[in-house]
Amino acid sequence: MQTIKIGGVPEHFNLPWHLSIEDNSFLKHDIVLDWTDYYGGTGAMCEALRNKEIDMAIILTEGIIKDIIAGNPTKIVQNYIQTPLIWGIHVGAQSKFTKLSQLQHAKIAISRYGSGSELMAYLNARNQNWDTANLDFEVVKNLNGAIEALTNGTADYFMWEHFTTKPLVDNGTFRRVADYPTPWPCFVIAVREEVLNSKGDTIKTIVDVINTVTSDFKSIPSIDKTLSLRYDQNLEDIRKWLTLTEWSQTLLEENSLNSIQKELLELNIIDKTIDPKELIFKL
Repeated sequence: MQTIKIGGVPEHFNLPWHLSIEDNSFLKHDIVLDWTDYYGGTGAMCEALRNKEIDMAIILTEGIIKDIIAGNPTKIVQNYIQTPLIWGIHVGAQSKFTKLSQLQHAKIAISRYGSGSELMAYLNARNQNWDTANLDFEVVKNLNGAIEALTNGTADYFMWEHFTTKPLVDNGTFRRVADYPTPWPCFVIAVREEVLNSKGDTIKTIVDVINTVTSDFKSIPSIDKTLSLRYDQNLEDIRKWLTLTEWSQTLLEENSLNSIQKELLELNIIDKTIDPKELIFKL
């Protein structure tokens, strides 16, 4: 029996993993998959991979690429979500800001540096033709920290996944002023190199199991109702999200990896690009 520690955000994208753990799909292969929710998102998972607290992560594509280039001894073994992540741009319910154009000089709440919430703030700013050198950040750790910061005014806006934050928009905690979809596939499966070298066959089995689940995930009877209940989402919102989301069972293409690096380099988020082969590991 082998134990593999895995991390991911506590969001609906990762239900296939939880269903597989709950029905003992990994145990049937003598694998204990030990899941940890990371409320701090990609930045927290990058740190956990570096510190060997987890062996693998379901993590934002741009975030892990940035961290691998910065020295994280980790590789991408597969794409996980093929479609873009839709980032909602949120202000507090009582905020004076009512539209995106007003946020050019506003303070941005981010979970931590290196997180998706930081990287997307740069991409959104460039998309608006703002000066990205002048972005002003407030580190809030997680979604609860963002609620506090936007409510008490220590930050002005916060970018987080549209459907995860939709209940906070519905209940009047946040107002969404715009959406920003990532210009590439949003989540990948990343594994520490040490684990790939010592337990590569086990990782391949894990990926094969999850691919079997994700390839048929949308056809699971009443999966929309299951998602709605487990993630406290309106059924209508979940059904819309399902139409916008496609899981992947293949490796990220090299041209995509080059395109992402080019964007990150232009924004000075990374200081160099590397051969795509240095970012991936073929199981």
